[in-house]
Amino acid sequence: MALTLGDLVPDLLGLDEAGQEVRLSDYPGRKIVLYFYPKDNTSGCTAQACSLRDGYSELRAAGYEIIGVSRDSAKSHVGFRTKHELPFRLIADTDVRLNELFGTWIEKSMYGRKYMGTERTTFVIGTDGRIERIIRGKAVNTKDHAQQILHED
Repeated sequence: MALTLGDLVPDLLGLDEAGQEVRLSDYPGRKIVLYFYPKDNTSGCTAQACSLRDGYSELRAAGYEIIGVSRDSAKSHVGFRTKHELPFRLIADTDVRLNELFGTWIEKSMYGRKYMGTERTTFVIGTDGRIERIIRGKAVNTKDHAQQILHED
């Protein structure tokens, strides 16, 4: 059963692009914006990451920390972070364990072909470790995601 609103998120989320463990407890007193995206260096994913980068100072001032998740490799994440000067960590969920836990690993369809992939989804996790808000699929505003997080209730 996938995590949903009100559920407690496990402390250990996974490994980031540097191979370091990412834990909720690394960010005491901060809300976590855990955003799942399909693929590094694609147009929508780059727009979303750059929106979060551009709004990073404002998000941090409001008490948030950003963590991105995709099934790309750590090496891909290093390149993506460097190319776009992303100030936040990216989890390399190569075994899709985290995607499955959060229910973002879904059947998709393109040009009539069905395949499994990541549904673009953002989870806002409160300081108590519980999911407070979920923005899923087409509701995610990739070009203005930072403002969407800051101003939507």
